[in-house]
Amino acid sequence: MKLAEVLTDGFGRIQEVVHEAVEGLTPEQLAASPAPDANTIAWLVWHLTRVQDDHVADLMGTEQIWTTGGWLDRFELPFPASDTGYGHRPEDVAAVRVGSADLLTGYYDAVHEATTAWTAGLDEAALDRIVDQAWDPPVTLGVRLVSVLSDDLQHAGQAAYVRGLVLHDT
Repeated sequence: MKLAEVLTDGFGRIQEVVHEAVEGLTPEQLAASPAPDANTIAWLVWHLTRVQDDHVADLMGTEQIWTTGGWLDRFELPFPASDTGYGHRPEDVAAVRVGSADLLTGYYDAVHEATTAWTAGLDEAALDRIVDQAWDPPVTLGVRLVSVLSDDLQHAGQAAYVRGLVLHDT
């Protein structure tokens, strides 16, 4: 299996779980909190997509789909354009409300498409490129991609878990 195929498979698994986690849910279910101060499905999917968009755009040296694709305006959230959800408090999580699951999957799919189109052109030598000198040791492209995959899969799994709780309560 080639590097591009591994990355496409990994990001494809995130896409699959994202779609399964939100499919058929109402805006109320997407915004339901299973416990006080807990993350909602809408926030989890928005956040994982924002992180992927932010990190991969940085790696590609491009603007984020969040702004170039009009998603910032479509979501109408009360956050700065650069906000990815890191450090959000419970009231910030509750502010992530969407009109439909399609808004979440539409944004994720746009980010997924850009991500996999870019990663399709990577070779193994690219993985050793230093992309962040702020850490010791410095972060390579390979480490950053694994970090995005890991974080996104965890949040997608959390969204799927919250879906089960929300559907169980209805």
